[in-house]
Amino acid sequence: MWTIYCKELRELMRDRKTLIFTILIPILALPLIFGGFGFFSTVLFKKAQESELRYAIFGKQYAPPLSLRIAQAKGFKEISLSSMDEIKQAIGDERIKFALVIPPEFQDNLSANKQGTIALHYNNAANLNVVARRVREVVSTHNGVLREAALSALNIDKQKLAFALNPIKIEEHSTANQREQIGAIAGGILPYILLTVCLMAAMYPAIDLGAGEKERGTLESLLLAPVSRSTVVLAKFSVLFSFGLTSALLMITSIALLLLAFGHSINADVGKLVASIGAADLGMLALMLVPTAAIFASLLLSISIYAKSFKEAQGFIQPLMLLVLLPIILAMLPGIELNWVWAMVPLTNVSLAMKELVKGTMDYRMFFVILFSTTIIAGGLLMMCRWWFSREEVLFRN
Repeated sequence: MWTIYCKELRELMRDRKTLIFTILIPILALPLIFGGFGFFSTVLFKKAQESELRYAIFGKQYAPPLSLRIAQAKGFKEISLSSMDEIKQAIGDERIKFALVIPPEFQDNLSANKQGTIALHYNNAANLNVVARRVREVVSTHNGVLREAALSALNIDKQKLAFALNPIKIEEHSTANQREQIGAIAGGILPYILLTVCLMAAMYPAIDLGAGEKERGTLESLLLAPVSRSTVVLAKFSVLFSFGLTSALLMITSIALLLLAFGHSINADVGKLVASIGAADLGMLALMLVPTAAIFASLLLSISIYAKSFKEAQGFIQPLMLLVLLPIILAMLPGIELNWVWAMVPLTNVSLAMKELVKGTMDYRMFFVILFSTTIIAGGLLMMCRWWFSREEVLFRN
């Protein structure tokens, strides 16, 4: 078996595509993509929050204090327009980012203790648009000043106002610590990334070890060798298992190193989460990948052995990827939490266990049950793959 294993591994390692999918992408490409996305999104959001907002205002004589406050706000610059009919065109030409229209009755409404209304014109079609938020912040500050004056005039203090608006107040006290709160988000995404990488890393080698051998005509020579078919299957399975598991482990390592180095610069909470995850948690995370990689290797090898050609194997594996991703995505849905029911659902239980490990709330009884049940499933699929490989009508469909 070891001889066949080394032979298959050597042939795959000579292929540049295999190296790219199993080493380059897990170690460099994906972590850099996710890390770069987080960094640049933070930079872009900060830039949008601090960039200069050119605006036009009509009817500022009806609200001088508010107009002055907006003009003095940091990052706001007033641009004159000849009429309100120019607003849409000016925003479209990016001469201004927004326009405010204050009606003549604005001040009269405030004096009569009625709510005043101003119209905000802006383009909200952009994906990252903080215009309305920044305008609301300035108006909210002015509202605070007007509120204080109105309460004093009506002889109402803040406590009486709070009682009138909300007689009963709910004071929330979360029992979740910071790691649990951040880990609930990060832990939902991490299994999707790791399991997808584990599957994709073994996909291309699996096609080559089964359908590829049929196309090259080398499968017959391998079957004539003085080794049992169980040995051949086990050797090919071990190669796929090695590729899938190694890629996922490299992915964990590269992400951990990336977050340790740049986590605080991307987000302070992310840096704290990474620092709070211990070596034991990482070890159990890696251990959970072992039977999962075995499941993927068995399924992919079975399909590749059945396929007549490289192209047919690709066509069979694509639906498999959708079927495999569905239970993984299921673990990301709200309301799906790890319990003894979900602990019995393949792949969903692994994803939920990884999420709990990142959060630091893992029930270790469930961990070992999930590990044991996933190992049993992987063993059953490997036995099915061995039986599949023994059928002549499967091996020589062409």
